[in-house]
Amino acid sequence: MTSVTDAAVDTPGEVMDLVVDRWRAMSVADKLGAVAVLNRACVQLSESGVRRRHPDATDDEVRHRVFALRLGRDLMVDVYGWDPVVEGW
Repeated sequence: MTSVTDAAVDTPGEVMDLVVDRWRAMSVADKLGAVAVLNRACVQLSESGVRRRHPDATDDEVRHRVFALRLGRDLMVDVYGWDPVVEGW
């Protein structure tokens, strides 16, 4: 099994040890908060990419394209009846 330190090839081991120690010291609420912040950042990056590729898209179109990136084509078609291959990613 690969350790966290081994997996972070671009971070010195002693720095990664400090990061892991900090994660271990965090409360569950703090960890969930950090995940929520990172998740929102990912959504914002996705939205920015969609808006860059489709500058005239409405908010609903942007939302559908972001959902498509996360859910995949098959689920988008099944759940929303919206095909990103036809409409554009």
